[in-house]
Amino acid sequence: MAKKTLNVALVGAQFMGKAHSNAWRKVGMFFDLPVKPVMKVLCGKFPEELEVAERYGWDETSLNWKEVVNRPDIDIVDICTPNFLHPPIAIAAAKAGKHVMCEKPLANTMKDAEAMLAAVKKAGVKHMCGFSYRFAPAVATIKQMIAKGELGRIFHFRAAYQQDWIVDPDFPMVWRLKKKHTGSGALGDIGAHITDLCQYLIGDVSEVSAAMQTFIKKRAITESDTGISGKSGEKRTKKMGIVDVDDAAVFLARIKGSDALATFEATRFATGRRNFNSIEIYGSEGSVLWNQEDMNVFQYFNRNDPGHVQGFRRVHATDGGHPYADAWWPTGHIIGYEHLFVHEIYDYLSNINKKKAPYSTFEDAVSCQRVLAAVEKSASSRKWEKVK
Repeated sequence: MAKKTLNVALVGAQFMGKAHSNAWRKVGMFFDLPVKPVMKVLCGKFPEELEVAERYGWDETSLNWKEVVNRPDIDIVDICTPNFLHPPIAIAAAKAGKHVMCEKPLANTMKDAEAMLAAVKKAGVKHMCGFSYRFAPAVATIKQMIAKGELGRIFHFRAAYQQDWIVDPDFPMVWRLKKKHTGSGALGDIGAHITDLCQYLIGDVSEVSAAMQTFIKKRAITESDTGISGKSGEKRTKKMGIVDVDDAAVFLARIKGSDALATFEATRFATGRRNFNSIEIYGSEGSVLWNQEDMNVFQYFNRNDPGHVQGFRRVHATDGGHPYADAWWPTGHIIGYEHLFVHEIYDYLSNINKKKAPYSTFEDAVSCQRVLAAVEKSASSRKWEKVK
């Protein structure tokens, strides 16, 4: 029997659009799905950015997302635009009865994030927010270990997401450095990921104490502010723009219903760190350490090992038996960053006809956004702030 097909429209053709396009194209090749996705339309703002559509695997292109989300032949809308465009696209798609996927953070403000959640719930459509690091085999394994009590009582969660792509003061203004487009800087962009990992793995954040900093407050304006690299050949003007988002955010947190302490650092000024997304979890029976720059492995300490052989062991998380691993290559043949998005879409499509969603939903995204809002409030008040 032929599988039911679901037509997909992807809005946004830049960095995340490329990652998602690859995932839509590969997911059916490696995973057995209950439905068949069809890459129908790639939407963008400029004609030149849509020149990749055929290469990425899309049937057609459009410069009008409003028209596309209302097309009767579209079933899923996948949003990979700058943050400020997430709410209008998601809400319009939900009202049109489309299933919705959206990159993180969900929105620039709590009001918009809650409106997006209300829209998908009212429409009864399946919704997912792209917290892609949940879908690393190592992270999924750590989730299972914690659920089984293998780490015991959790004392500490430590997370640091460190990058260095804007350390150079000559790096130009891009949309990710403008509050009206992105909501916040390092906090919303990469701090959202480690906040979600904490809430996914050990529990909801209940209160925070935070500090935020902008190290370089003015940058050269270019004729184009798309992308994140600042190396696409765009011509710089003589004008300087004000950077009105954070370059770094650090915060201490308490976990709801627990006495565990959590610490977080999100920065784009960690010189030498390209994409060092790391977590450390310390419990009464064991500990785990993982970072994205070596994503196929994690370090595991088991306190119950005999004393003379105790120590952190290196666990290869793409061996058979680890989540997602059997779909790929033989033991030791590692996977990469792009595979996380394949896993993300696999989970979404595998559960699209089920009531309960095991993946990250808009509810999870709103919960994360509440923490980010409390962090900003705490950084301003210089006091502990509760997550509302």
